[in-house]
Amino acid sequence: MIDVILGLGSNKNWNGMDSMTLLKKACLSLREFLSDFSCSSVYRTKPLYLENQPDFYNMVVRGKVGDFYSPFELLDEIQKIEKSLGRNRAVEVRNGSRSMDIDIEFFGLHKVDTERLVIPHPRIKERAFVLVPLLEILNEDADFIRREDFSECLEQTGSAGVEKYGRL
Repeated sequence: MIDVILGLGSNKNWNGMDSMTLLKKACLSLREFLSDFSCSSVYRTKPLYLENQPDFYNMVVRGKVGDFYSPFELLDEIQKIEKSLGRNRAVEVRNGSRSMDIDIEFFGLHKVDTERLVIPHPRIKERAFVLVPLLEILNEDADFIRREDFSECLEQTGSAGVEKYGRL
């Protein structure tokens, strides 16, 4: 089994559902193919790259996929979930509002660097909205990433603008 870490975020209502409902639906969909599923609390965060938009609701989930899964197959599954929850990449502004965003932060020890996908996520170390929930759910004995590395990154970036909102 391959351990995966996914970052989820939403700051735009869709089809009568608010961000918390959309995150909950995304988690339910992810549970269908991730075993040993766990999720962090939800954190309300200020937009990082494009500031003139509503706050985001972010969380991190951890689970396992079978050894037969490729990172690209996981990406395909994630993009189906995003689309089912209102994401339309053709009309959205980069780093702008979205009903659902799911990023692959880690896929075991795999490294991928293509135009379509980069793993580990290239900006994880600058994103307190990923680091804070990641440290919440990451076991001390995680064998595929070192918890201390991310604690140090969070000390450098700070966690300003990231506040615990609640649990799903």
